[in-house]
Amino acid sequence: MSRIDFFALGGLGEDGKNMYCLEIDNEIFVLDAGLKYPTDELYGVDAILPDFSYLNKNKNRIKGIFLSHGHEDHIGAMPKLLKEINVPVYGTYFTMALLEDTLKEQKVPTEGKKFQTITKDSIINFKNVTISFFQTTHSIPESVGIAIETQDGVLVYAPDYTFDQNVEATYRTSFDRLSAIAGKKVLALFTESLNADSPGHIGASKKLDHTLNQAFMKSNSRMVVTCFSTDIYRIQKVVNIALRYQRNIAIIGRKAQRMVDIAINLGVLKIPEERLKQLKFIDEKNKNELKDTVVLVTGERHEPFYMLQRMVRKVDRLIHLNESDDVIMMTPPIPGTEKIAARTLDTLYRNDINLVKIDKDMLPSAHASSEDIKLMTNILSPRYIVPIIGEYRHFYAVKQIGKQLDYKEKDVIEIENGEVIRFENGDHKGTVNRIKTSDILVDGILDSDLSEVVLKDREILSQDGVMLVIAHIDAKKKQTIDDPEIISRGFVFMKENETLISEVNDIYHKVANEMFNNRYFDYRLFKEKLRDSVSKHLFNSTSRRPIVIPVLIDVSKG
Repeated sequence: MSRIDFFALGGLGEDGKNMYCLEIDNEIFVLDAGLKYPTDELYGVDAILPDFSYLNKNKNRIKGIFLSHGHEDHIGAMPKLLKEINVPVYGTYFTMALLEDTLKEQKVPTEGKKFQTITKDSIINFKNVTISFFQTTHSIPESVGIAIETQDGVLVYAPDYTFDQNVEATYRTSFDRLSAIAGKKVLALFTESLNADSPGHIGASKKLDHTLNQAFMKSNSRMVVTCFSTDIYRIQKVVNIALRYQRNIAIIGRKAQRMVDIAINLGVLKIPEERLKQLKFIDEKNKNELKDTVVLVTGERHEPFYMLQRMVRKVDRLIHLNESDDVIMMTPPIPGTEKIAARTLDTLYRNDINLVKIDKDMLPSAHASSEDIKLMTNILSPRYIVPIIGEYRHFYAVKQIGKQLDYKEKDVIEIENGEVIRFENGDHKGTVNRIKTSDILVDGILDSDLSEVVLKDREILSQDGVMLVIAHIDAKKKQTIDDPEIISRGFVFMKENETLISEVNDIYHKVANEMFNNRYFDYRLFKEKLRDSVSKHLFNSTSRRPIVIPVLIDVSKG
């Protein structure tokens, strides 16, 4: 008999930040470590990571981190995690290549790290656990599910999969491995749920293939196609069609270029070397107006939209769009990019760019639909179903799928981040503990959690601006040298608010006189008193709360 605890440090009730843990007989197995992209109200935050302080405290019990695939929502937290915890990391060749590239970009040393590459046929034995893998169909190559075999049955981790039958071997689901797992007693299926409320099977879109072929056939000029850099499968689709029409390929996008290089080197993205074109910067002699070329504009989230806008405004260093170009947008808005996507479309139409917009319904999801989840469940016949990777509405959809497959409501287990559920002797024992979970906010410069105070200051700066009060004083003589210099940014226009500026000047002198009349002069107290007095006056006068920054320069020290 094994005691099995399962909990998530991220990925439940949210889109991204996937990080799941299994504690089996006091040994910890970590499944993925991803990031989540921020919403607009998190000013200046570039990524949200799971809080893995629990793992830090129990690092000696961690047997390994097992990565399912190379998307940021599954490996994006690894650079920070590996700075603090050095344990074995397992992943496919392509996933590990992307991870090492990310670590290099983040300047995380890899010397001494315990990286181990696996394939869908790998089997790894631990004390009371055997871990194996099965290939899944996803938008990135070498994506795998993970089977954790225990004395009480197999636990199957199935993130980000479909059963699309019209894919190349690199993306094809390994039904043989699934059948082998199904031949054993499957205790629980941890299935993704992001697309669980969509009916039918996910499959190749004939409408997409037709639209792309029509666009290529009609075009007699340079073509620009946008793709998300993580969607290697669709990049390959565009490449294949371009080659069919005897086109050269140019790929732009900093991170995408690295990812594409890795994919080509490992043979999971196939582009004939003679067809790859390296673009040089635009100058008087070189315009890059190549009619026989397809330019793939790739990046993450907002980047393809941003690059298109630069190209239309003719400030990009490689491509300047004009009316003769054909643009295909294969990057529908995703949460957080709706505004920039709308602005990009408006800019393209305003400049009479010939645009083919691929709607979201033409782009098959890379996540399991209701029928895909049913098929995975029917193949494995797990005793319990645990929905992961999604929001609560998606978990509800999985529960309805379970009912359709004659599962009792209690056997489809919905949990929250940090909630620990236990399996003993093949039975679900319910919630036994709660682990503290939270978000680590990263702004790309700092290596630590941004505090609520910093975020609040950024919010105030974005809405109410800042006022600096810069003054020269002589602390020894206890006197001011002259009137302070008052600077407003994002708050009020100085020339139109001279009365308000004069009032701030008067407040400064009043506070200075009060401070200099004290027996001992205190810089800190002077700044606090000045900040509070000016802030209160500005709010009473304008109903706004700019950040007030006093700067006192003591000339007596010179």
